[in-house]
Amino acid sequence: MILKHYFFLLLLCLSTSTFSQQTSLSEKAIVSVITCGAGQDLYASFGHSAFRVQDSALGIDWIYNYGTFDFDTPNFYMKFARGKLLYSLSKQRFENFLYSYQLENRWVKEQILKLTPEEKNELFKFLENNYRPENRYYKYDFLFENCSTKMPDVLKEVLGEGLDFKEYDNAASFTFRELIHQNLKVNTWSSFGIDLALGAVIDKTATTKQYMFLPFYVLKQLENSEFNGKPLVLRERTILDYNTQNRGNYFTTSPLFWLLILFLFTSTITYIDLKNDSRSRFLDFILFLGTGLVGLLVFLLWFFTDHQATANNLNILWAFPLNIIAAFYLVRPFKMPNWLPTYFVSLMGLMLILTLVWLFQFQNFSPLLVVVLVTLGVRYSFLYYYFKKFDPHTP
Repeated sequence: MILKHYFFLLLLCLSTSTFSQQTSLSEKAIVSVITCGAGQDLYASFGHSAFRVQDSALGIDWIYNYGTFDFDTPNFYMKFARGKLLYSLSKQRFENFLYSYQLENRWVKEQILKLTPEEKNELFKFLENNYRPENRYYKYDFLFENCSTKMPDVLKEVLGEGLDFKEYDNAASFTFRELIHQNLKVNTWSSFGIDLALGAVIDKTATTKQYMFLPFYVLKQLENSEFNGKPLVLRERTILDYNTQNRGNYFTTSPLFWLLILFLFTSTITYIDLKNDSRSRFLDFILFLGTGLVGLLVFLLWFFTDHQATANNLNILWAFPLNIIAAFYLVRPFKMPNWLPTYFVSLMGLMLILTLVWLFQFQNFSPLLVVVLVTLGVRYSFLYYYFKKFDPHTP
């Protein structure tokens, strides 16, 4: 009896795995693109896109989701940081997919595609083939290879040259950075961190097709796309209609608040040092070590990862990696090396270059960086004055 039970389960598994290979969609099938609104967490801040295949005759209603990753992947965080993390195509029942968006109060819209039964089957077979274990994985890229870019890429692959992603009349011209910031508030750690980690690459003006690295623009572009000279979308409907409420962003937890605290603290200590002809070694150590470590991170993301968006990052002009070395000189109560005044002038020169880069918009930076630059400028100016005036053996 037990053997019979296991034999039945085996047959059930085999029949499920080979279902799509043995069965074609019926004429009642519906194939659509699902777009989901933004969530509260950073990874959900930009929304989500997926394919949906329904066929009441066959009893299927599946979501094909290219935005799946596995936290149990060995060295997950290292692979993510280096741009080597593999994402995959997953498949799940639509009601299970929808339930998570209901819990998070996120809107969900569906665009039903105007395709013939043959075209629906071609898309269905493509997705099923992509779902095979040997085909489902791909290397994620935030701008050029993600769950949203997969939507137009798959449609183009299946439907061919007849698919035309037309320019829409009211299309505005945005850089990648501007598109990213449409989904973020300026005075948040996520926004500040993204502007810190991503380089001048994302200050290029994107084409309307490149806008589709964001789910909202997949929705917008499909509304304006044609297939064989006719609208690609048969109709659009709203499945969940929530206006996502942002959690309270308290000013005391924002980056601007803490950067202002740093500025006030640095300015106060610098004034006291200037008045007493003294130098606070601990403050200098914290400032130089902190900016040096940030600079080291920027350097590693630029040169030692596969992320395209982290290249050419001129935040390194203020977050200078060599400040790590200077920090350990400045914390010592001994005579300082003669090169330090020149080093301080060089740091101020680099910040001046960064300001010019910003003014000419070769790279844009977080507006909050102004507070950082003023803070560092105050301390660097004092240190140059101090070491030119004194040749101290003690602080």
